[in-house]
Amino acid sequence: MKEIKKYDINLVKLGNKSHGYEFELDNRFFELFEQELILGGNLKAVVELHKSELLLQFDFHIQGTVRLICDRSLEEFEHPLEVEQTLLVRFGPEDLELDVNVLQITPDTQYINIAQHLYDYIGLAIPMKKLHPRFVEEDLELEDDPEAEGLLIYSTGSDGDEEDGDDDGEDDGPVDPRFAALKKLK
Repeated sequence: MKEIKKYDINLVKLGNKSHGYEFELDNRFFELFEQELILGGNLKAVVELHKSELLLQFDFHIQGTVRLICDRSLEEFEHPLEVEQTLLVRFGPEDLELDVNVLQITPDTQYINIAQHLYDYIGLAIPMKKLHPRFVEEDLELEDDPEAEGLLIYSTGSDGDEEDGDDDGEDDGPVDPRFAALKKLK
């Protein structure tokens, strides 16, 4: 519990101007959250807070690496990250989350903890498909090679059917008896 207090920002002492904060996000930071997505990391978060009478604007810049598990080989690897996000906090009658990046707090709120926001922004920057760098190069080569994957061709009928103007959907070729019975139900 004491570890998470490092990410508290005291709003009472702040004047209406810009304030800068720096946080080192290492393995202990990721241990604060019950999760299996990120094994650890070494990141630096620079948070610029612009305070006015009506609004707090937090500009987050997070840069470094996180340790992930490859989805293909189950090996650990370091994945570089660079995150730029903005969180807006306005004052209102009650504490609410108005949007993903917009919060409302009461004017008498003394502290705001940004640990969860830091974690969420890092988590959102991780790709859906977590691949070790050696597999990323292979995937890029496959994407550039048109013969690497099968060619899918979709056809709704022969070219002559479009020109006939016959839209009843019946073909002149052999019909599966099960479908012939269904056509009789019309």
